Amino acid sequence: MTRIMGLDIGDKTIGVALSDPMFLIANPLETIKRKKASLDIVKLLKIIEDNQVSQIVVGLPKNMNNSIGPQSMKVMSFVDLLRKQTDKEIVYEDERMTTLQSERVLIDMDVRRENRKKYIDKIAATFILQTYLDRRTNG
Repeated sequence: MTRIMGLDIGDKTIGVALSDPMFLIANPLETIKRKKASLDIVKLLKIIEDNQVSQIVVGLPKNMNNSIGPQSMKVMSFVDLLRKQTDKEIVYEDERMTTLQSERVLIDMDVRRENRKKYIDKIAATFILQTYLDRRTNG
């Protein structure tokens, strides 16, 4: 049973989400504290192996005018490194507004401000992956 992995790659953390085996529902998995790109990739490769990931969806933080900015370039550079270590297909998904959506979910759940950081990235990864899964299912 393979799964699709969603990633929200930031400067300090990487949010990770996984689909169910039927590729219908995205679930938050974990937030990886970034140390060094090579170590971050080792952690991701372990998740890929342990969960039989067949495809990776990476949030691309485009600017509101749909252009690629410095943060997008950092994400793309990291993905280039990841591509050298895995043969899994990697696709980009527009991630504009996912952090705001995630913040709103945590506020609605009454999660205290100081605790939101623990959850925000893996919830953003879940939104990124769910958007991809929904578009895939609905054509």
